[in-house]
Amino acid sequence: MAAVSSMSKMYGLCFRAVRQTAGLKAYRLLQRRGFRVTVLQLQQTFDSSLEKPQFPGASAEFVDQLEFIQPNVISGIPVYRVMDRQGNIINPSQDPQLSKETVLNFYQKMTMLNTMDRILYESQRQGRISFYMTNYGEEGTHIGSAAALDPNDLVFGQYREAGVLMYRGFPLDHFMAQCYANADDLGKGRQMPVHYGSKDLNFVTISSPLATQIPQAAGAAYAVKRENTNRAVICYFGEGAASEGDAHAGFNFSATLECPLIFFCRNNGYAISTPTNEQYRGDGIAARGPGYGMLSIRVDGNDVFAVYNATKEARRRAVAENQPFLIEAMTYRIGHHSTSDDSSAYRSVDEVNYWDKQDHPISRLRHYMTARGWWSEDDERSWRKQSRKTVMEAFERAERRLKPNPELLFTDVYQEMIPSLNKQRESLWRHVQQYKEHYPLDLYEK
Repeated sequence: MAAVSSMSKMYGLCFRAVRQTAGLKAYRLLQRRGFRVTVLQLQQTFDSSLEKPQFPGASAEFVDQLEFIQPNVISGIPVYRVMDRQGNIINPSQDPQLSKETVLNFYQKMTMLNTMDRILYESQRQGRISFYMTNYGEEGTHIGSAAALDPNDLVFGQYREAGVLMYRGFPLDHFMAQCYANADDLGKGRQMPVHYGSKDLNFVTISSPLATQIPQAAGAAYAVKRENTNRAVICYFGEGAASEGDAHAGFNFSATLECPLIFFCRNNGYAISTPTNEQYRGDGIAARGPGYGMLSIRVDGNDVFAVYNATKEARRRAVAENQPFLIEAMTYRIGHHSTSDDSSAYRSVDEVNYWDKQDHPISRLRHYMTARGWWSEDDERSWRKQSRKTVMEAFERAERRLKPNPELLFTDVYQEMIPSLNKQRESLWRHVQQYKEHYPLDLYEK
């Protein structure tokens, strides 16, 4: 009986403790930010007398005819644009009414990026750097989207978004330092070229594995939502990356967790050498949004104003409503995939020339400015000369700089050097000393 009495008392204490703990948890939960809870998330009451589906996993009606859904049930999603190919505003109500200074900044950033690409591409061809990826033809997607964001918004790039960083103020010296892996490189020479990153500019460092940034962005957006700081996250990727499993995970997590995230797909026609007709059978990437419960839009990626409008509205609503958006920007990759690629093996010169000469985002914006008297031939010549001089000066400075100290190979992973890492460090220096004629240490910082 004594044992029973003790157990009864213990049970009573535990019950009261659990009840008090539950009450405290409920109180704390009410003190937190009230996340939006939809009716679908609440327990539903079912009326068995209704002849309609009661399954919790879909909204539907019963039918009595056997019919498979056709893949083109969502097809022909229109392409939103503001300007035609000659730079004329099609619908005045869609004109973003940007100031002359803002538009000139757009143009100068797009052309500066183009100039930097040409110089660094040639630098790689001359053996000065090991690798490079150009942004030819996609400048409008970078600048239009970057301009629509808040500086505090977090950016996850793939590897062809240098213009986003440039618009945010990333200096030419840092672009060059990263590609040359010199002592000024923020990444301390540990990454291959074009894998930029900037903590100060809220741009997460690019990594080579395809699509890994997509679920990472979903997690970051969920954290941003919980912080309730009126920030958004934008995640860039290509249509080829959308075939990766990580894309599914990122889309689904962001939709079910209701995250302030903009998925920005650059559909440039090719995933390296794989054309879109071999990449997917559906209507592009925007058609996938409804399946995940995401609001989606397809825009003309060569129209910087269309990209700006779509990104600005998506950003506004993502923050206000805590939900993800999918933007598919239709554009064209004029350059090779990278310096390791020869695109003439899988597409014609005429095809590339069409997009370069007839439907280029830079020439379209220039037509717009010229029609308003904001830009002239003299302005063009002067700016091209000035921008090339600026890029070349940064290029020359980068070439003269020393490489990072080899000791940095072993830092920034552990706060204190662990024995196995220290063993590797000692082995490296023994090797370097033994074969020092092959290691010109005078080219590295002491």
